[in-house]
Amino acid sequence: MTPDRQAKAKQRAKTFIRAWRKHRDMNLEQAVERLELEVGYPYSVAQLSRVERGETGYSQDVLEALATIYRCEPADLIMRDPAAGEAIWSIWDQLQPVQRIQLVEIGQTLKKTG
Repeated sequence: MTPDRQAKAKQRAKTFIRAWRKHRDMNLEQAVERLELEVGYPYSVAQLSRVERGETGYSQDVLEALATIYRCEPADLIMRDPAAGEAIWSIWDQLQPVQRIQLVEIGQTLKKTG
């Protein structure tokens, strides 16, 4: 990698794209096969690997397709580590709809009362 590309890669924020792929027990080849079906154009294992390592950017289409493939939200791929089991979003995922409402109410009460 050239020094210019290294500098750009360092400027990119860390993502959790690779962590989500691994969390869903997929290898790069499987992910790329599904990604190509979602986006409707060829995508290579090397391209996805570079995106995962932060060496190259990604389009909104690719981010949304990966979120569909990994059964998460696009924002999760950017800012949520699926391995962080005690994080609030990991707990949220495990709750039933009525429990989510209760959790929001608890959070609102906590915010008001400090």
